[in-house]
Amino acid sequence: MRLLHTSDWHLGRAFHRVNMLGAQAEFIGHLVTTVRERGVDAVVVSGDVYDRAVPPLAAVELFDDALHRLADLGVPTVMISGNHDSARRLGVGAGLIGRAGIHLRTEPSACGTPVVLRDDFGDVAFYGLPYLEPALVKDEFGVEKPGHEAVLAAAMDRVRADLATRARGTRSVVLAHAFVTGGEASDSERDITVGGVAAVPAGVFDGVDYAALGHLHGCQTITERVRYSGSPLPYSFSEADHRKSMWLVDLDAEGAITAERVDCPVPRALARIRGTLEELLADPGLARHEEAWVEATLTDPVRPADPMARLAERFPHTLSLVFDPERAPDDPDVSYAQRLAGRSDQEIAEDFVAHVRGAGPDEREQGVLRDAFDAVRADEAVREVAR
Repeated sequence: MRLLHTSDWHLGRAFHRVNMLGAQAEFIGHLVTTVRERGVDAVVVSGDVYDRAVPPLAAVELFDDALHRLADLGVPTVMISGNHDSARRLGVGAGLIGRAGIHLRTEPSACGTPVVLRDDFGDVAFYGLPYLEPALVKDEFGVEKPGHEAVLAAAMDRVRADLATRARGTRSVVLAHAFVTGGEASDSERDITVGGVAAVPAGVFDGVDYAALGHLHGCQTITERVRYSGSPLPYSFSEADHRKSMWLVDLDAEGAITAERVDCPVPRALARIRGTLEELLADPGLARHEEAWVEATLTDPVRPADPMARLAERFPHTLSLVFDPERAPDDPDVSYAQRLAGRSDQEIAEDFVAHVRGAGPDEREQGVLRDAFDAVRADEAVREVAR
């Protein structure tokens, strides 16, 4: 069986105020063409179909168009909700849509009930694990202390239990939306840390032939059988070095995997350039970036006049301007933002405690801070689901 693995479409998302809907529509067209021309037997979409719980109408219309085009091909599609999606909204009409071969899996309680497809060698069971927000699903899975590893492990126990009841030789594919240890993150993924831990071990997915992951935006191989497709388009300058693609996965009669990357059309290259304003305007080596979307980091000790307008004369698609004067870290003029760069909310809070009272928090106090951040994040997730 030949699978096309994609994820993280983020329909409705902009790139630094640039409307990406046209590029997203082009990707959908590319996806449909790939399915038709490469003999794909099933499409898997591993979450974050939309960029937010209540997407703009244009994004909903594009999703509707994608569903119709995939259904017209007669190729089954299995799709799960991600942490950016409203699972309840995405799952509306799932039963009816499923009759057209588009299988939406948005209910955590159904993670042990697969979509079963057949090829010349027998059954392939597709298990959809939508994004499992620990605070919301801990009771469903009977875990005492909510965390990503605990709820995913419980969900996978249901998958393996169901698989054990099926005919010998049944192959299996799991769709999941999670941060798996060994994956490389970018700036454009929403933080899903719980209890100071965001990642789960790849061993959680042991026992299945292929785990089609979503959440991280870079295409990457965790193990031969556990892979991220990444987002089809860039959504932050941290993705400047990404090669945007999908996985074309062949699952043979014994469940062995071969995988090929299929490149996605990207509307414009990304470039991060750094130096003084005069250096950036004069450097002939930067000519290759003149038509790219540019993030320019200026290192001038004093902020120059009209930097964006001057940069735009050479780099007309400059979207982001960062000031990072080259100073010693203890220089009093180093900005607050620079001092906080790369630090987590927990670390910033602990530094604040140390600054106020002269000593950092002890282990118990660190736990209190961690629980507070988890409670706020969980509350935001609950309110988003309820919208």
